[in-house]
Amino acid sequence: MKSYGKLTAALLAAWFLFALTAGALGLFSNASARIAAGVGLAAGIPLVLFFLWIAFSPNFRQFTLSLNPRILTYAQTWRLLGVVFVILEARGALPAIFALSAGYGDIFIGATAAFAAFTLATPNHRAAFVTWQFLGILDLVSAVTLGITAPIINPSAASMLPMTILPLSLIPTFLVPLFLILHAISIAQATAWPSPSASTPARTSNQTRQPA
Repeated sequence: MKSYGKLTAALLAAWFLFALTAGALGLFSNASARIAAGVGLAAGIPLVLFFLWIAFSPNFRQFTLSLNPRILTYAQTWRLLGVVFVILEARGALPAIFALSAGYGDIFIGATAAFAAFTLATPNHRAAFVTWQFLGILDLVSAVTLGITAPIINPSAASMLPMTILPLSLIPTFLVPLFLILHAISIAQATAWPSPSASTPARTSNQTRQPA
């Protein structure tokens, strides 16, 4: 499993460096002020490769299931950075239909990540933990959908161009797919947890009755 840990760390570093370098070279920028195809490929290819890897490699699947769900969930605290979307919308730099939904959604997930990690990540709270993970996925999918459709829904609003250049281009090309992967692993882990142990039988009335 250690070899998978080192390999995964190396791949994550390479992915981040690619997203950073490509963004610095302007490869994601789009003159039409929409989310460019390059952004979609940079985000989609790692996701496809991850799910193919986990589907066809039992050893890699076992490695992902062995990761600490609390750490994976606590990592979502980074989504507090969604406040940047709200600030940029207030300055007219991003369309409200995207920035407010994605921003406040990320803030909610980021603000509750610690609670989900250290309170809900147990077999006794499996349903609540999985629900929180799905809420995190819904927020990301909604943000991507609105980011793509915002220029169509309201062409006169601010453009999505800032999301295709550094530093914001790192969000759709690296952070969003990474957070999706963390959510997917956490849900898979939760479904594999053993059922909570049966509650301790209630004491009989004779055991609980105090002597006269």
